[in-house]
Amino acid sequence: MKILLVEDDKETADYIGRGLKEAGHSLSIATEGRDGLFRATGEHWDLLIVDRMLPGLDGLDIVRTLRAGGNEAPVLFLTTLGGVGDRVGGLDAGADDYLTKPFAFAELVARVNALGRRPREVKAETTLRVGDLELDLLRRTVRRGEKPVLLQPREFKLLEYLMRHAGEVVTRTMLLESVWDFHFDPRTNIVETHISRLRSKINREGVGELIHTVRGAGYSLHAAA
Repeated sequence: MKILLVEDDKETADYIGRGLKEAGHSLSIATEGRDGLFRATGEHWDLLIVDRMLPGLDGLDIVRTLRAGGNEAPVLFLTTLGGVGDRVGGLDAGADDYLTKPFAFAELVARVNALGRRPREVKAETTLRVGDLELDLLRRTVRRGEKPVLLQPREFKLLEYLMRHAGEVVTRTMLLESVWDFHFDPRTNIVETHISRLRSKINREGVGELIHTVRGAGYSLHAAA
């Protein structure tokens, strides 16, 4: 793993650095809080090991700033502050684990390896975009450029499906199953009617079409090349 250690005590940093490198990890060291935050935000790290009490910027502030900015790299606090309130405060700030000094190096390695095995949380997609068309899944709103597009629930679901498959050809059968939950052909022009209405609502004067008919196959939503 690629690890950043933010530790101001040189002897401790050297000891941890040697041990983790022997364990097969790549390690860089920052000895001051602001430099640690700069390094943490400037590169991708598989793990951050952060002391609580640092010159320049406290470890808690480093982690809070990272989490506020959307940085989800695992963080292990390594500190002499071992009270219950200290541990709770560190975890509440956004740390994933907490180890107090003095520590057994074998335990540090075990915790590092455990954090490395922990699956990263995948954030759910909340906004879909194709060209200047934007669909907000949380607010259930659609915009084309700066102009709001008002859709009925079924039209919204149809557009969402097309946008999730942007650039692909989706067939009539795929739309019937995914948008209408029909697992048979109702022998109506329900798909064609809704596609026509959707086109008329998202089209903008002077701007290229987004929904394209693929003869003999289905439909494809994509921005003009």
